[in-house]
Order: sequence, then C-alpha cells, then structure tokens
Amino acid sequence: MKSSENSSPLKEKINIPFGTITITDKAKELIMQALESKRISCGRLVHQFEQKFASLYGVREAVAVSSGTDAVALALAVLYDYGAERGDEIIVPALSFVATGNAVLQAGFTPVFVDIERETLNINPAFIENAITGRTRAIMPVHLMGKPVDMDPVMSIARKHELFVIEDAAEAYGATYKGKQVGTIGDLSAFSLYVAHIITTGEGGIVLTNDENKAEILRSLRSHGRACKCETCVLNLGAGYCAKRFNNPAKTDIRFVFERVGFSAKMNELEAAIGIGCLDYYDDILAKRRKNFYAMSAIIRKYGKYMYTITEGEHSKIGPHALPIILKEPLTFSRDAFVDYLEKSGVDSRNLFQSIPTQAAGFRFLGHKLGEFPEAEYVADHGLHIGVHQDINDEQIRYLDKVIAGFVEKW
Repeated sequence: MKSSENSSPLKEKINIPFGTITITDKAKELIMQALESKRISCGRLVHQFEQKFASLYGVREAVAVSSGTDAVALALAVLYDYGAERGDEIIVPALSFVATGNAVLQAGFTPVFVDIERETLNINPAFIENAITGRTRAIMPVHLMGKPVDMDPVMSIARKHELFVIEDAAEAYGATYKGKQVGTIGDLSAFSLYVAHIITTGEGGIVLTNDENKAEILRSLRSHGRACKCETCVLNLGAGYCAKRFNNPAKTDIRFVFERVGFSAKMNELEAAIGIGCLDYYDDILAKRRKNFYAMSAIIRKYGKYMYTITEGEHSKIGPHALPIILKEPLTFSRDAFVDYLEKSGVDSRNLFQSIPTQAAGFRFLGHKLGEFPEAEYVADHGLHIGVHQDINDEQIRYLDKVIAGFVEKW
C-alpha cells in the first residue's frame, strides 16, 4: 500500500445505505383497518397477500409464514408426508446465508454440503451426484444474490434419483432461468420477505407450489400441525361459524386435532398489509433495482484487475438483490481493508456469508474441516456485498465509482 492513510480522501461524503423499505399509503391504510378491527392474527389480509403473490408468479398456491427461514424449514418438513424420516439428508451449497443450514436442521434433516462455483456463487451441479446417498431426500439449490442456479442439471439429477427439488429463492425476486421465473422450477420454493428484499413484509417468508396437497400440508405445518388447514379459515376471517369444526372424522373441535409435528410460523395481518402495498409497486421497484445493479456492475468491471461480480448468463437474468464484490487473485489488499474504507466513505456493506460447514461455529458438530470447500471458503474470506435498492440514485452510483477509485489508487 502506498499510504498508511486509510480514510476516505473525498471531501464530500455521500451515504449509500445497504437497504431500504417501501411502505405505501395503501399499506398504512390497511394496517389501520386491521388495528381498528382488532383482528391482527393471520386472516383476511394474509390470504389476500398470498393470492396476489401466487398470481405474480403464476402458481396455484402461496403460503405465507413468519420468516424466510421458516419458509425453507416448512417446505422441507412437507417431505415427511411423502415418506421422509428424521435425519434424512438434504443437499445444499456450502456457501449461503446461515439460515439455509439452520432451516435444514430445524426441519429435522441432515444437511449435506456441496462446494460452489466461484464465478456464480452457486452450487456446482458437477458435485451433486457424488453427494447422494440412500438417505438423500431433496436437493436445495440457493439462487444466491439473485443469480439463478443452472437448474437443468439439478432437475435432471433429481429426476434420475427420484429426489425433490426445493428452491431457496430468498434473494431471487425477478430472476429468470431459460424463460422461467426462479421459484417456479422445483417442487417447492421459499422466498424471504425480510426488510432488505424486493418484496417485503418487514419480516416474513412465503412458500410457492403448484400442488394443492403440499399447500394444505404447509398451512397445517405453520400452525402447529393442526388438522384445520383450509385455504381460507372462516374463523380467522371473523365469520363466527365453521361447518367443519365438529363435522370431521375425529368428531371434535378440528382446531385441536394435530396431524403432524408443526411450527408456530404464521404471518400476521400487519405484515401482510405492508406486503400488499409493496406488491403494487413490484414492477417499479424491480426496474429501479435492475437499473442500479447494471450501472454498479459496470463500475466493478472497471476495476477488474482487483475484483469481480456475478454476471448474467445467456439464458438467465439476475434478480437484483444486492451487488456482490469478490476480490481477485493474486490478492492486492484484504477484504476487511476494503470494507473499512467503504464504511469510512459512507458506503454500507455486508460480508458475503460463510462456508456454513467449515466457518460457521454452530455446524462444527458435523465434523467438517477447513479446506473441504475451497471455493466457498475463498468467497467467504474475500467477498462482500452492497445495496442496489430502489432508493439509490445516480449521484450515489457516481460516488461509489469515486470511492473505489480512491481506494485502489493507493495500492
């Protein structure tokens, strides 16, 4: 480094926050209606949000839950109704937000990790088949940072071995693969509705499927495994009478008949109200994020000697969740020095996750050792990501260029 000075040389600092949230006037009105009705648990607005979300993706069923992690866990727990047993295996990428691994364990399964492709940040399909055993029940590709996984080989391997495919599409709103929307390719898909995402309810998640039976199971799972799992619960809507309540095989209150081990993972009406308002502006938000993503990616390409980011393939379009930046070999500077400089310059960032099996302490019990997943570990050690959200403007993008230029000229 040419200078020990690591503070921003720019005279005027412009802040670029990592995330934002769009809360519309419609959302505020719906929130007030829910509060005035005193019915804020999962009900009319949640059902409306689910219908609008399913329509957006052209699927039959959408089941809203309390978080993106719960969305993954419940999607996995559906497999018990199809013959899976506790401790069976789910194949997942080594690099992801730790929620991916957590959800597998929380659903009662064993994660089997596969290394990634450094360029795409996604699971390497070439390694999947060797990870399959007699206890494998599903493959769960993660479309990290909104970059679509190469799904054709994943689906081919799954069909060959009679496995389910559950897409972790938490960050992949707007992503497409060979003309199909990411999240509509596998048997089920899970999206996060966390505050930093394109569609948000503040907290929350949602599971998509074209199978009505799987959707019924999901509605049971999100409410402790209840036998009461109608698409629209008239009791929650305030109708006051349900013909199925006692007219069922158990001949007792169906709300207290539990068919399976479940979760407490319902979305509430206030969250759904935010999501309904957000869906009204989905196209605008997506277009703005995509514009920002392309402009900021072009900046990273200017400094290609030092760093790179994900790119769109011939048959895929990235869902612009954030802009990942990975330092290139041979390394000229450390990720942490770069992050510190960005922070001092007003550019908020996040590290690009960990290799879950070898760098996340909670997974040490699985017995993996550093070096087993070299591509995931490299990205974890040398990657970060910054926001591309809809509130970032052209002035901030030009400022980002100046900040990076000011940093690399020191080396």
